[in-house]
Amino acid sequence: MTNKKEKVVLAYSGGLDTSIIIPWLKENYGYDVIAMSADVGQGEELAPLKEKAIKTGASKLYIEDLRDEFVTDYIYPTMKAGAVYEGKYLLGTSFARPLIARRLVEIARKEGAVAIAHGATGKGNDQVRFEAAVKALAPDLKIIAPWREWDIQSRDQAMDYAAAHNVPLAVTKKTSYSMDRNLWHLSHEGLDLEDPANEPKNEMFLICTPPEQAPDTPTYVEIEFEQGIPVRVDGKEFAPAALVDYLNDLGAKNGVGIVDMVENRLVGMKSRGVYETPGGTILYYAHQKLEELCLDRVTMHYKEQMALRYAELVYDGVWFSPLREAMDAFVDSTQRTVTGKVRLKLYKGSVTAAGAESPYSLYSEDFATFGVDDVYNQADGTGFINIFALPMRVRAMLFPADAKARLTGSEPQPVAIAPGYED
Repeated sequence: MTNKKEKVVLAYSGGLDTSIIIPWLKENYGYDVIAMSADVGQGEELAPLKEKAIKTGASKLYIEDLRDEFVTDYIYPTMKAGAVYEGKYLLGTSFARPLIARRLVEIARKEGAVAIAHGATGKGNDQVRFEAAVKALAPDLKIIAPWREWDIQSRDQAMDYAAAHNVPLAVTKKTSYSMDRNLWHLSHEGLDLEDPANEPKNEMFLICTPPEQAPDTPTYVEIEFEQGIPVRVDGKEFAPAALVDYLNDLGAKNGVGIVDMVENRLVGMKSRGVYETPGGTILYYAHQKLEELCLDRVTMHYKEQMALRYAELVYDGVWFSPLREAMDAFVDSTQRTVTGKVRLKLYKGSVTAAGAESPYSLYSEDFATFGVDDVYNQADGTGFINIFALPMRVRAMLFPADAKARLTGSEPQPVAIAPGYED
């Protein structure tokens, strides 16, 4: 009786790392390698993968179309939360990983696999994102991360391994930016970008037109939201992935969405990356403009604070956590009235507002006008200010030296009790 080989499901992109992992897993573990490629909008990259995976040693390849699910279940919740990591990064790689990990687990269950493997390095964030998601969904599955086990120490050595095992590659040692592409963005790392003093080269951009080369006339676009979700662009309804694709084309043409940043990785180091996120940049801006009309002050300010933590959760790879689920419940509550239209102007890398309207707008021209009005008694401001500033007035009366120091710009002195306040 022949013993069947144990199975491992590999997150397979067809790039350098995952291509050499197939023969490495077979050599070092003796596994039957089942590859899974998630279609999250990387386009033409998927076309040659099946033939390549099988030739490289995989017994089977799943290509899973997850584009609409990616948008509705991962992109939109993060956008509604207003989550941006360190003020710039729209989390394109971060929220793709838990979706991919979930599908890996589903296929592992279907195939009776005992392990899941990935090509994330030991220096990056993705190892955490993949593995935290797997542990949350299937704690019994073994996880194999070759970059933490093998003797290969660099991309050059990985290319040498590929050559020795007849693994075809589309990159060379001189053109091998580390890139991640999906429907939401394209990221670039490595090579000349490792020195933050180097300006990104225009020829590096594969999606966005460099802003200085963008059209000399602006493009206008109108986006309609229902409860925080974009549903129509320029009066046309789109499926979720198609809507992002449409905005990607508009934004890319006008040089919108290029971000160059040095970010703080979860694993403790700083990393320089350049991101192209045209459609995402447009959607975030439009959604924020609509919230300006529809959310009251205290809710909006609290939501801004929460967005920082939400972004950290997504970036850190703990998507499948009770805290994020609880945050989603709060965000969804805030979005009940975020319905309306936003018109934007796209021009040479910039996005600016060109008008917004909502049936739930809290903005009232009658109250805000600088002209004559019959709805706001300006004399009411006196009582409001007296009450609002009362704590500051009491403190100034109690500590007059502090008040004087603030007035003159000098250093506050040791506290002295004001006359009349002694015991």
